[in-house]
Amino acid sequence: MKQAIIDIGSNSMRLTVYESENGDFKILFKEKIMAGLAGYVEKGALSKAGITVACNGLLEFRDVLKSLDIENVVAFATASLRNISNAKEALNKIDAVSGYKVELISGDDEAHYSYAGAMHNLDIESGALMDIGGASTEIVSFKDREVTGTASVELGSLNLFKQYVALILPSRGEIKRIRRATRDSIDKGSGFKFKKNASLICVGGTARAVLSLAQDIFDLEGEENRLSRKQFDTLCSFLLSADKEVADLILRLKPDRIHTMIPGTLIMQHIVNLFDAEEIIVSKYGVREGYLCRKILIPDS
Repeated sequence: MKQAIIDIGSNSMRLTVYESENGDFKILFKEKIMAGLAGYVEKGALSKAGITVACNGLLEFRDVLKSLDIENVVAFATASLRNISNAKEALNKIDAVSGYKVELISGDDEAHYSYAGAMHNLDIESGALMDIGGASTEIVSFKDREVTGTASVELGSLNLFKQYVALILPSRGEIKRIRRATRDSIDKGSGFKFKKNASLICVGGTARAVLSLAQDIFDLEGEENRLSRKQFDTLCSFLLSADKEVADLILRLKPDRIHTMIPGTLIMQHIVNLFDAEEIIVSKYGVREGYLCRKILIPDS
């Protein structure tokens, strides 16, 4: 069976087409639109321009799916629409324009789906996971492959950029303000109990971008998805120097993240420190694969 999933995120809109059989899957096709919806939030509401951007992205995906003759399609939204005051209006407009009835998933569901997706191809019994998005961050603890705790905070790479950064790369003063906001949201606002973990699984675009930069800096193999704490700390020190070499590296490897790379890394660094992780594992799967496994392939899992 071919199944398409559209994920309307705060930073990017993503389309993934899967071939599934006997409860397993493989990715056939992927497409991404850097819509930056969190940047269209004004006084807590998604602007008309932002709703139009979301509609246009879905229309583009609809054309692609039609050309591929894919009929099984589901769409969901995370913090992009979850954290706005006019979510009902936005969802109704999206439905009317694109024909897609978008499911709005909660922060707790997003955390569980991210965990299920990441664990699909990881053999880890106990530990922790984080998923940094454009406007929210999810944190999960698990033991014996069962979730023991979750948290979702309204803090992401794009909304931090929008709120605290005047130009493209943050200044030292802006980095301090981002650190303070991150501490307030995660330490004080999440209610999560952080315990030392040898390994921390990381999901999402920020984590994948960090891995891509680390592979270049440390000359890692293309399939390598693990960073030692020393490598991660070294990479953070380099990125947070915010000099021309940093901009050049991001523009060469991840140009679409030039503005969100450092805010996202600051969130990631803070959570790594809270867990005192010795190793960072970046998963190639995340919320979309978890949604696929939990709601489509194995609804009762």
